[in-house]
Amino acid sequence: MKISVIGMGYIGLPTSAILASKNMQVVGVDVNQQVVDTINKGMIHIVEPGLGELVKSVVQSKSLKASLLVEPSDVFIIAVPTPFGDNHKPDTSYINDAIASITPVLSKGNIIILESTSPVGATEEITQQIQSARPDLKLPMPNEDDFYDIYVAHCPERVMPGNILHELVENDRIIGGVTKECAKKAKEIYEIFVHNKCVITDARTAELCKLVENSYRDVNIAFANELSQICEKLRVNVWELIRLANRHPRVDILKPGPGVGGHCIAVDPWFIVDSAPNESKLIHTARQVNNNKPKYVLSQIKHALISTGKNINEISISCFGLAFKADIDDLRESPSVEIAKSLDSMGFKNLFLIEPNISELPDIFSSNSILSKDYRMAIRDSDIVVILVDHSEFKIINTELFLDKIMIDTCGIYQI
Repeated sequence: MKISVIGMGYIGLPTSAILASKNMQVVGVDVNQQVVDTINKGMIHIVEPGLGELVKSVVQSKSLKASLLVEPSDVFIIAVPTPFGDNHKPDTSYINDAIASITPVLSKGNIIILESTSPVGATEEITQQIQSARPDLKLPMPNEDDFYDIYVAHCPERVMPGNILHELVENDRIIGGVTKECAKKAKEIYEIFVHNKCVITDARTAELCKLVENSYRDVNIAFANELSQICEKLRVNVWELIRLANRHPRVDILKPGPGVGGHCIAVDPWFIVDSAPNESKLIHTARQVNNNKPKYVLSQIKHALISTGKNINEISISCFGLAFKADIDDLRESPSVEIAKSLDSMGFKNLFLIEPNISELPDIFSSNSILSKDYRMAIRDSDIVVILVDHSEFKIINTELFLDKIMIDTCGIYQI
């Protein structure tokens, strides 16, 4: 079986590698020549435990190759980004472009699976897009079991960066078909590598399921983030409070942080808000709470500046972590980046940015910001230390190094 995966990012590449390891012939398609060249050398362009070794193995065995061009295949998996644009409206242009790229090579019996997180109705829309471009093929329609040539389904990914290879195999999968037969055909593909259950539903339910899962998490994080602000106002240690409250058998409060980032939790709730604004008030409020948390952290830093009694151009500050979560290199929608970027423009003597999982800073930072790998030097030379991400490397730092520093620990590494 030949499978083409469109989009070689944090989901597309691991999915391609796992399928290739199951003796599938996989073509990984991407628009970036450097990404294609890197994969074809048996290397990877992202940080994900175990992925480098797996990609090297399947490229060497010729089960996986990368290409700029789409080839005729039995199965097409779409795994491209779905960001939001102005006013937090979902931008499905990458999906539309991916569908346009595969449409000319489609043939009877092909299976198309949309894995990209999508607004409700997107799977039906791509079906209509293909039907308009290929009137020679009969596409499925919801609630119709008539004969058709192409099978279309939505199967959202639900993995955690840093543990993707394990979760792609071990997590249950929700598979929503435009019709029941479409779902059954797509299920056969996931049963090649998924060890747990592949549960069938309709496409619209599958689309909303992914959005609901991440909105649920966003709401719970918002509670913790709001609680951290309440505790500061009332002079209560939020970390001790959460530890004690969680001793209740039916309470499980999450850890607060500097905000919420990544391309799922910080994005997906907006898809629901856009589709049903009057009915999603709690989800909308949670998004606002989490979006405003970086501003709150910046206000804490500004209070710390005042307490030093120095001018800002005499002060050095260290920010530990830029990724949106621990032990990955993904900076997408990262609140830590938002905080660091604001500090970058404030005119500090030195701004040390410590992010062990990247080799260079994004272009949004000026020359005033220094990417440092030397934790000791950065701490020694700083007046203020801000902990933004709980990377494993940070957890083993000798806390005595911080004794004469002003510390703002947004994720509680040194306070639990």
